[in-house]
Amino acid sequence: MGVGKSTVGRLLAERLAAPYRDTDDDIVAAQGRTIAEIFVDDGEAAFRAVEKQAVRRAVAEHRGVLALGGGAVLDADTRALLASARVVYLSMDVEEAVRRTGLNAARPLLAVNPRKQWRELMEARRHLYEEVATAVVATDGRSPEDVAQAILDALELKEA
Repeated sequence: MGVGKSTVGRLLAERLAAPYRDTDDDIVAAQGRTIAEIFVDDGEAAFRAVEKQAVRRAVAEHRGVLALGGGAVLDADTRALLASARVVYLSMDVEEAVRRTGLNAARPLLAVNPRKQWRELMEARRHLYEEVATAVVATDGRSPEDVAQAILDALELKEA
């Protein structure tokens, strides 16, 4: 959350002259409501089911830069689906997350004690991100442009 996946994803797609897609945007468009509203109205389990289908559809249909929500890797089928793809884990520490987002309540999984919950989420998910990652790129203290270049370098990709 707040790592810059959308901004960096768009920059990366532009540099590669490739299309960009974000499964969070797909979910919002299909559901006609925000992710926070889905969490509140239907619960996390319902959201994760919708997310799983959105990721499956996007991976099958999209050829370009694809951004996934931070919880997508919680699903074992999704992790298996990503095994044959080039996946970049954008990492950041909690202090950088606070600086970027303020860890505000608009993030449904951070509504009560944001710092503590962010740390717990990362402890629970980090190994899953690393499991699916072809490359890990730290975003702390870097501009989106620098992160996009680090991804190109890490994956040995050339700009279009």
